[in-house]
Amino acid sequence: MTIRKSTLAALGASFILGLATALPAHAEAVTDTSKWEKEFEASIKRGEPLYHGGVKVDSNGVACDQCHPEGTNIHPETYPKFQKQLGKVSQLWEMINWCIENPLEGKALAADSQDMVDIIAYLTYIRKGYKLDPGKY
Repeated sequence: MTIRKSTLAALGASFILGLATALPAHAEAVTDTSKWEKEFEASIKRGEPLYHGGVKVDSNGVACDQCHPEGTNIHPETYPKFQKQLGKVSQLWEMINWCIENPLEGKALAADSQDMVDIIAYLTYIRKGYKLDPGKY
């Protein structure tokens, strides 16, 4: 049985087009983002006191903002990246946990915990609009 190259090309193109345009049965086009915006704003509000007061994450009275006022020197937009302290390419949540366990002397948070999500949401929000200098961070 001989298959022509043109037939294979047509089948391949159809397959790729199908993958690119197919939506899972449960997926819907997003037309109203207000619910997601409200959830993100709520997450930011919950993250702010965690970042500034260490309410749940510290054990020694030190808060994130004492070393990183307004998120300085964190650059959430640059992750994943190599972190010298961890000795590997890491995600933002891993570096946050390093800070919680070391300078803050607290207990690490699960990567998918609500507190971790809220801290990351707050950091992302306060760093929005800052200029990114590629290769600097």
